[in-house]
Amino acid sequence: MDIVYKEATREDIDALVRLRIDYLMSDHPDMTDEEIRKIMEVLPGYFEKHLGVDLDAFIAVDMMYHGEAVASAFLLTIEKPANPTFINGKVGEVLNVFTKEDYRGEGIAHSLISMLLQKGHDLGLDYIKLLSTDAGYNLYKSLGFEDSISDYHEMKYKY
Repeated sequence: MDIVYKEATREDIDALVRLRIDYLMSDHPDMTDEEIRKIMEVLPGYFEKHLGVDLDAFIAVDMMYHGEAVASAFLLTIEKPANPTFINGKVGEVLNVFTKEDYRGEGIAHSLISMLLQKGHDLGLDYIKLLSTDAGYNLYKSLGFEDSISDYHEMKYKY
C-alpha cells in the first residue's frame, strides 16, 4: 500500500461525495435509492460552498490503486458567541470519519484525525467534539478525546 494523506481541495469534490455516500451507507444501511440520489444531488454544491471556508476535509489516497480516495475525516468549524467554555467563539465538530473496509486496521484514521487535530489547533479552535461509535471509541481516546459529561441534555427538533 502506498497511502498519501492530504487536505482535500475542490479537485477532490467527487471523491468527497463518494466517501460521504460510502460512510452514510455504512451508517444507515436502510437508506433508499431515492435518498441516496437526493443526497448525491446536494453534496457537490455543499462542498463547493463550504470546503476551505468552514469545512476542512482530509483524505487518504491509495496511489497503488489509481489514486483512489479510501478514507476521510471532516472538520466542521462553528463560530458562535464566546462564553467561558469557548473563549475564542470557535469550535470544531468531526464528521465523516470513514475508511473503506479493505483499508481498516492500518492506522489510516489515526493519521487523518491527527491531521484534523493539527488543523483545529492552527485555526485556534477552543475544542473539537465528535460523536463516536463503539468501533471508533478507543481510537479517539488514544488521540486525547475525553468523554463529555454535561448538565445539559443533547436534544434536537426535527421538521
